[in-house]
Amino acid sequence: MSCLIEEKDGKVTVTLAFKRQELLYEMENIAHVEGDVMEPGHDHGRHQLQDVGQEGNVDRVTSVLNLEVARCREMLRPYTDSEIVKTELDDELKAPPVYGIVMSVERSFSQTTLYLLERLIHEYLVCKGIAEWMGITYPQKAQMWALKAEATMTEINAAKHIRRGAFVRKSSPF
Repeated sequence: MSCLIEEKDGKVTVTLAFKRQELLYEMENIAHVEGDVMEPGHDHGRHQLQDVGQEGNVDRVTSVLNLEVARCREMLRPYTDSEIVKTELDDELKAPPVYGIVMSVERSFSQTTLYLLERLIHEYLVCKGIAEWMGITYPQKAQMWALKAEATMTEINAAKHIRRGAFVRKSSPF
């Protein structure tokens, strides 16, 4: 994860960057632990669960990450609004080394809110990726990870609505 902040012509552009390898590494760790504590006698299921990052298997996670990054961009509107620049869209599976979310924010936007959003989005992407993989390999645990992702999405929505500036009460004669 990283956050690049640029100020130009009175506008602040923030790029939240999520390294694919870091997301996959965390998913592989979770899958390894979940497989390790799996009930005895499910050796084939354990093997499938723990191989989330292996060639071929990782394609499903890549597809989910691509979708969920797009969903995060949409969730962060109006900060991520941009004009259409591509005239042609395709459905080719892409595995970028870094997923970026570019936001235009006002100067008063809080650095701590950016930090929180960065951490929450990372957690959301990991939870969604692992929930999808477990839906295929370990359905008993998939719902738990899907609920964690949903709770994190709620936190993202709350964080983007945090008051940005100083609160000023209007004076009243009463």
